[in-house]
Amino acid sequence: METRPNGKILFVEDEENLLNSISFILEAEGFVVHRTRSGEEALHALEVITPDLILLDITLPGIDGFEVAERVRKNKSTEKVAIVMLTGRAVEDDVVRALETWADDYIVKPVRPRMLIARLNAVLRRKTTRAPEADILRFDSLTVDIAGREATIEGTPIPLTRTEFDILSLLVRDPNTVFSRAQVIGEIRGEDYFVTERSIDFQIFGLRKKLGPHAERIETIRGIGYKFRAS
Repeated sequence: METRPNGKILFVEDEENLLNSISFILEAEGFVVHRTRSGEEALHALEVITPDLILLDITLPGIDGFEVAERVRKNKSTEKVAIVMLTGRAVEDDVVRALETWADDYIVKPVRPRMLIARLNAVLRRKTTRAPEADILRFDSLTVDIAGREATIEGTPIPLTRTEFDILSLLVRDPNTVFSRAQVIGEIRGEDYFVTERSIDFQIFGLRKKLGPHAERIETIRGIGYKFRAS
């Protein structure tokens, strides 16, 4: 049997039948599920519980899922909780907005139970296998604080997006190792992440521009992917 890294889920879904059916599936897998039907209920629940993951619908009465996710990320007590969007909206702009800003994954309904469980477990594994709080990596004037989610050059913060930091973090943790584009997608979002390999190339392009004098550390390995050169 697979060992689950964490198991407490706050599920936010306004459709009662879906709320109950998916909760039943999650509970059968051993998760502890706290059910809420609105953004307001979810935020109140977070005042008394700290889940390992929030499974969050976007279209909610009152406060929508985007605003809930934004408040979660801005709150020091919940900013590191995993967020997975579960929604019937497959609009690319929504997907990009969620993943770039708040979410660890984005799942479009309907989703098969086994796929849902696999995606949630993948997100939880990535959260629990991240570097310890003291993991600060330095490459000359470039410093990457994994736990603090901040990169600086000579002490000046680099304005990275969520995805740019995730990619940089992946590469610097294992410098001089080649990662394929598919591996980058799989490592930072899961194998079914709604982004193509071409999108990763675009993210790398933006990341290099922001790294300035360290841009050339991210090397393109033709036909394969990328690696970070430590020296």
